[in-house]
Amino acid sequence: MCGIAGVIHKGKSVGIGSELQGMLQALKHRGPDSTGFALYGDTDGKNFIMRFKVGENVGEGSNAFNEDSSVYDERKKLVDKYLADLGASIIKEERITPYSLRYEMNYNKDLMEFSKKIESVPGVEILSIGKSLELIKDLGDAKEVSERYNLNKITGTHGIGHARMATESGVDIKSAHPFWGYPFSDVAVVHNGQLTNYWNNRRALENKGMRFMSECDSELIAVYIAEKMRNGASLEEGMKDSLTGLDGVFTYFVATKDSLGMAKDTMAAKPLVLYESDNLVAMGSEEIAIRAILPQEIDTYDPFDGEVKVWQI
Repeated sequence: MCGIAGVIHKGKSVGIGSELQGMLQALKHRGPDSTGFALYGDTDGKNFIMRFKVGENVGEGSNAFNEDSSVYDERKKLVDKYLADLGASIIKEERITPYSLRYEMNYNKDLMEFSKKIESVPGVEILSIGKSLELIKDLGDAKEVSERYNLNKITGTHGIGHARMATESGVDIKSAHPFWGYPFSDVAVVHNGQLTNYWNNRRALENKGMRFMSECDSELIAVYIAEKMRNGASLEEGMKDSLTGLDGVFTYFVATKDSLGMAKDTMAAKPLVLYESDNLVAMGSEEIAIRAILPQEIDTYDPFDGEVKVWQI
């Protein structure tokens, strides 16, 4: 089932973490398993922000993925060593949970090789790299995840998010949305639907050197668009190609450092409600998500089948 939400303010910075929390909490009934946020915050644009995890935690009462904290510490030490080897300098580091970390760092070389090196550490997954992107995902509803990661402190212009009901893969952080558009900075994807040509596309993309971290079919969209961009396509071109390159039913959102886009498959089987004004675009699987931040009388509409739209900040 799942629920997706997105919002972009044109030329204005707001409490984007709080806004998206409200939108996703309104969609909690569509996906109680995990919640994820891709927030585009206010930064000076000089340094990279890397969000990554050194393990899994599936909640109280279950130790299926809960490892000894010393294992997390050893993985972190190895990540730090590899960063130094790569020539990256850590400016600021935060350990938000035992398994989730945020680094602000200076780095100016190839992101593909960088990512491969860091993720060669067992149990380590980069959730995102960007100069404005903050990608956070974990088990629990929007309020629980937001409070765990202090998302009410993040201000910015836009963001996308996802409330997940696990159907095609496990209830874990690696299968939660959003997915980072590896290896591109500041690109994130959320999706509602099901892709029927996942395995054929995945094998073809892996043969081209692209990376998958989960068995969630939604990750294919992020990798598909990343591969298009890697070969020179614009974001909008990659999204339009996906309408024929991906089979199944889907509505998805893509965000970059300065834009927000949506795509709907040619059958238009998955719901999407959209509000657009001169200064604001808000959209979600249900109108209740938009009403969470715009309670006044507004006019919304459903995008057409096979439609792709991109808005700039």
